[in-house]
Formats: sequence, structure tokens, C-alpha cells
Amino acid sequence: MKPIRLRLQKRFVSMLIASFAIPAAIFGLWSCSGKVESISIGMESTAVNSLIYIAADRDYFSSNGLSVTIKDYASGLAAVNGMLRGEVDIATASEFVIVGKALAKESIVTFGSIDRFLHNYVVARKDRGVQNIPDLKGKRIGVPLKTAAEFYLGRFLELRGMTIKQVALVNMSPSGSMEALLKGEVDAVVLWQPSVKAIEDRLGNGIVKWPAQNEQATYCSVISTGDWAAKHPDLARRFLNSLAQAEEYFIRHPAEAKAFMQRRLQYDDAYIAMIWPEHQFSLSLDQSLVLAMEDEARWMIKNGLTTETQVPDFMDTICEEGLKAIRPEVVNVIR
Repeated sequence: MKPIRLRLQKRFVSMLIASFAIPAAIFGLWSCSGKVESISIGMESTAVNSLIYIAADRDYFSSNGLSVTIKDYASGLAAVNGMLRGEVDIATASEFVIVGKALAKESIVTFGSIDRFLHNYVVARKDRGVQNIPDLKGKRIGVPLKTAAEFYLGRFLELRGMTIKQVALVNMSPSGSMEALLKGEVDAVVLWQPSVKAIEDRLGNGIVKWPAQNEQATYCSVISTGDWAAKHPDLARRFLNSLAQAEEYFIRHPAEAKAFMQRRLQYDDAYIAMIWPEHQFSLSLDQSLVLAMEDEARWMIKNGLTTETQVPDFMDTICEEGLKAIRPEVVNVIR
């Protein structure tokens, strides 16, 4: 599997560096009054949210007139559910969460993505008779149901001539899945980093693992309710502008950005070296996101994970005005 960053570097870097000749007016999004306004964001404490961590550390939020409070959640889905309960203003999660909420008729929108990554794996115990992928038939697989992990498992099996009905799914949280595999309560799991590395550290050669995403990147998206987006367009632009500044820092100071994230998330040298090439830290809002969501919705409908029978119009979940104001060249959705 070729790392995302290596595959996309030539395509993006020159464009991104040039794009940061942002007009002074854009940096003046903060009103002349100098009033600082508060935003709370819910997210999982992993590398996918690196742009947000950098923006906070480098004071880009405060320079755009924002006081940002970060609230940790166990997953992107948990963060979005917290947002819908009014616990935070915005959240970050994979595009699969947007799909599920759209099918459930929840009013949520995305302002764009801040990372594209490949870090989901199918991990199985060899002592349960799993050496090759066909050996998964009939095995108990721990996975958080109705999440991207279930979608990736289903697609992983389908592309190898199997179906998800040929395995026994056990609904578990990510932390629960890891513990269940370690204790031998399930035969395999679908998990992402850093849990996969933690399992490898404990079980070593006793496991076999396969990349679960089949080169289909996950989009870490910035999400709010439709109501919040409609009432706070200026706050959304200032938030995105802070992330654009963080992205510029990533491009101009890659070693420093990587070192900061390693310290911030307490990753060891081996782990950061392994996962870093799997990420593309950049603001984007393009048609590939919409196509991915349509593909995932069709899969959910086909497998009875929703009572809906039609793929939603995912353009209803796209709020591109904020990103268009500061980085129009990365907005490529077709209306």
C-alpha cells in the first residue's frame, strides 16, 4: 500500500504553497471590534485532528478572534452525537458518520475535510485458526456496528468473494474490541490506530492483519448542525481560516509539526514513523467526498443498516461558503 502522502505530494504541494498568498482581507475576518468569541469542538484525540491541535498550539484560533475549547470523545460518532445533544458546537468525524446521520434525517452539514487517511485494519488471532482471509468465515469479529469500521469490513470481504453474513459480528466499542481480542473473547476485530499498534505490542507474531480500506481513504470532516452553520457563518470562516494557517505551518515546517504532534499525543518514534505517511493533512471539499458518501449509503441500504431505500442528496450536507471564502481552489463539489 503506497502511503497517501507520497501518492499525493506531487499533486498538492506546489498548489498549496502558492495558495497561501491569501489576501490580507481574509486574515481580517475578525471584526475590528476585537471581540473574542467562543467555540467548542468535540473530537477523538488522534492524529487525524492534527490541524486543530496545531492551530490551538500556534495561537491561530486566538489570532482569528476565537476561544476554542476541545472536548475529547471516544470516537467521531460519539463526538457528533455529543454535538447533537448540544454538548459542543462542532465536531470532527469520518464521512461515514455524515452518511448515517443523513439517512437518519438528522440536520448536519460539513464545512470540509481536514485529513484523508488509511488506518483501519482487520486484525485476527492466529491461534483461532486464522492465517489467511478465507479463514475468517464463521469467526467472531468485534466491530462497532453502524460505523465506518463495519463498512470497511463488509467491503473488504466482498472484494474477496465473501459477504459480511459469513462472519459473526459482535458489536463492541473500539476499546472493548481491543480488550476482547487480547482476552480471546473474539477471533478478530476491525480497529484503527493507535489500537492496532497496541495489539501488536501485546500479541506480537500471534496475530495477522490486513489493511481494511482497500485504498479508499477516510475523510476526517468538520461537522456542525445545519442550524449552527446558518447562524454562525462568520465563526465557521474564522475557524477554517485558523486551520488554513495550520496547514501552511505543516507545509513550511513539516519536521516541527510532526515533532509537536508526537509530543502532543505521546506517540513513540516507531509509531509516529509508521502512521505519519498514512495521512494527508489538508483542507479539502471535493467531489470525491460526495462519491464516497454515496457509495457508503448504497452499502448501508443494501445491507439493511437503514430503513431508507434511496441514497440521499449529499449536497444538502455540504456547506462550502466558508471554505470558498478562504481557499476557493480546494472547493470542487458539483451542484
